[in-house]
Amino acid sequence: MDASSLKSRILALVSTGIQTPAQYVGGELNARVKDHARVRGTVCLAFPDVYSIGMSHHGLQVLYDVMNRSDGWACERAFTPWPDMEKALREHGLPLCSLETFTPLSAFDVVGFTMQYELCATNVLTMLDLGGVPLRAEGRELSDPLVVAGGPSVANPEPMSRFFDVVVLGDGEEMLPAVCEAWLAARASASNRADALSRLATTLPHVYVPSLYESLGDGPPMPGGAWRDLPESIAPAVVPDLDAVPLPVKPVVPYIECVQDRIAIEIMRGCPWGCRFCQSTTGKRPVRFRRVETIVEAAWESYRNTGYNEISLLSLSTSDYPEIETLLERMQAEFRPLGVSIAVPSLRVNEQLGRLSTLLNTDRRSSLTIAPEAARDDMRRQIGKRITNDDLYEGCRRLFAQGFDRVKLYFMCGLPGERKADLDGILDMAETISQLGREVTGRPAQVLASVSNFVPKPQTPLQWCGMQTREYFREAHDYLRRRRRPRSVQLKYHGLEASLLEGVLGRGDRRLGEVVETAWRAGARLDAWSEHLRPDVWWKALTDAGVDVVTLLHTPRDPGTTLPWDRLAVRQGRRYLLRQCEQAVGVRRCWDSA
Repeated sequence: MDASSLKSRILALVSTGIQTPAQYVGGELNARVKDHARVRGTVCLAFPDVYSIGMSHHGLQVLYDVMNRSDGWACERAFTPWPDMEKALREHGLPLCSLETFTPLSAFDVVGFTMQYELCATNVLTMLDLGGVPLRAEGRELSDPLVVAGGPSVANPEPMSRFFDVVVLGDGEEMLPAVCEAWLAARASASNRADALSRLATTLPHVYVPSLYESLGDGPPMPGGAWRDLPESIAPAVVPDLDAVPLPVKPVVPYIECVQDRIAIEIMRGCPWGCRFCQSTTGKRPVRFRRVETIVEAAWESYRNTGYNEISLLSLSTSDYPEIETLLERMQAEFRPLGVSIAVPSLRVNEQLGRLSTLLNTDRRSSLTIAPEAARDDMRRQIGKRITNDDLYEGCRRLFAQGFDRVKLYFMCGLPGERKADLDGILDMAETISQLGREVTGRPAQVLASVSNFVPKPQTPLQWCGMQTREYFREAHDYLRRRRRPRSVQLKYHGLEASLLEGVLGRGDRRLGEVVETAWRAGARLDAWSEHLRPDVWWKALTDAGVDVVTLLHTPRDPGTTLPWDRLAVRQGRRYLLRQCEQAVGVRRCWDSA
């Protein structure tokens, strides 16, 4: 079936009662459509979540712009359909297609997945299957698309290794074009797919081809190729000059409301701080900046090309941008007269928060989001978060004086060595901030304390620690719920089953591939959405596969053992991670505290 016929049938299908049909029809402002007959290669950016999430992801817009800047490549988009659309596609025998040209995923040269979080695992399988691409890498022929993965969750790619041909580590702006070009060349001259993949693994840096390596980790070695000249470890790619990388100033503007309906401009990459729980701290270094003039010019171009009335300045810690006050002054002077709001979504809580308060004030925003992570200074020092309660309270006081009246606080529970006093501190801090609002404005500030469940992530100093149990988290949540007092303070908890599953998928080895596929075949879909998550399906799949969840998830790991993700290196090295772990847990080492 040609693309024109597919388009007609899919457009007819979404008009028959499919929810939010506009997300499936393409044709958005700034979408780029190229004739496949006039390019040498095609790539589909397959975001493994629904349209409203994928279109809010800045990285997707960056890679879309990078690939389409080349006259030789057509880059298109696809997203995970909602269950009603998946069902309709299957009933009518229609494939998952790109939004630009309604081309099935199976007809692209390259299909690239951005793995933003562990719970998008089954969405990858949904998209491959609907798109006509064989699920497992071992089942693909030379003519099938190259299936590539990148993003934060490939810090440990082993649980999904049976489904990906290639994993790209680190920054993608230079590596995705390089992989795409290398695949065309390798495929044209190789005698089989394994040979073509080996050429990528041996000639490209920052590229991991799981099928060519035996697995590492807790279980018995799993089969891999015996190819020579493979790198023993793979380091992440780094774009050295961020300012030289063009920003996507003509982002695709969705037809429907998305999670982030605004212009997004990355002003800085990397974080200068050493939070020991954070993958981005180790995975995004070194810290790099864009010039103020580059940012302002990109903001103007993006505004002219989209008409959005809000601009978000993105980074892991925006207030650590070295010229943040100059930048905010310029942005407010240029855009506030036009009614355009400037959002700064990732502020670090320090003395600078107070100084920035006047520059943060806008006509439409009266709330602020801050991530203390822990509520006591000593616990924050333990996890490497160098902020103090005094800085936070003084910053909030000044912000309330500028008209802010709502604060959202992000905390974690279940951190190594957590005490009841740390849980008490969450409520004490929330109540103190609420009362600061009363002191400044005459009425209590509305405070939402969002509590997530700590998951020890791969490639972080706390990777050797075990995750707390289901029972521990339930008791902690119940304790906080019983102690909450004023109406002005609200508590919100991240889903416990989702957190435990996130830990399993993040810390497992290749045996988890069977679990992912079994859960998907049993109906697991859109697991990051609480209304769709089916924990019973997952726990049964784990049991059936013989995976010892207690050992995998809750048991601390000895630093002398090999971890499933040890083949993938961080810039600072494993010794740095271990040294930081020892500093975090003190004399009582995490692996002695099971």
